[in-house]
Amino acid sequence: MTATLPDAPNLRIRPIRAFSDNYIWIIDNGKHAVVVDPGDAMPVFDALESENLSLAAILLTHHHHDHVGGVLELLKDYKATVYGPALENLPACDVAVAEGDSVTIESLALTFNVLDVPGHTAGHVAYTGQVGKDSVLFCGDTLFVGGCGRLFEGTPAQMLASLDKFAALPESTKIYCAHEYTLSNLRWARTVEPGNLDLAKFEAQCTQAREHDQPTVPSSIATEKACNPFMRARQASVAKAANHWADKVLANPVEVFAALRTWKNEFR
Repeated sequence: MTATLPDAPNLRIRPIRAFSDNYIWIIDNGKHAVVVDPGDAMPVFDALESENLSLAAILLTHHHHDHVGGVLELLKDYKATVYGPALENLPACDVAVAEGDSVTIESLALTFNVLDVPGHTAGHVAYTGQVGKDSVLFCGDTLFVGGCGRLFEGTPAQMLASLDKFAALPESTKIYCAHEYTLSNLRWARTVEPGNLDLAKFEAQCTQAREHDQPTVPSSIATEKACNPFMRARQASVAKAANHWADKVLANPVEVFAALRTWKNEFR
């Protein structure tokens, strides 16, 4: 699926599918391209070569192999600048970034701001900015449609704070996450909030998209605030469900979030 942005008809954001459920994101203007989290080089090569695109930059969000595994192969053929989190061990990184930094890709006239979003990994970063009139967020494995990343290296408090940073972005911000986990996430979310009508409607839309093999990504900040339990840990309905699942009174939003994450981990 190709998203052509209305005020910049030659600038596109597209998913490149990889492995069983990964999305590698490519932004191009018909000549130059940027890719986000290229875990596999071959589908990226195919996308670049099929349209005669030059790879200008690679943005990395974290160190997991399904996000960085294709970097070195791509660098054999392209002189792309690699940007990645300063606190993580990466296969290649020309410019280490952290919150407060910005990334400018001059050949596409793009600038992204960097956010530190630990939780899934200790040094995870996200990239946010404007592409045409759209506010966009490339969030790696921190936030998914209807879910969030597992806490492999961080704490519930860190992940909740990271999601709070996303919640503060404009509600129209388009969320380009890295996995197609949506239907399983929303099935769990309906268990948490069976009375959430926004969630029920959104699940139906996403189910229809998947039936036609269409991505459910991008989502938006507004949609996630309305439907994603992890973005709703401070809502009374979500806290009540988490208390019931944990069979105890959870004292604060961090405890609610921690219970939600454990609940999701165990959900089948």
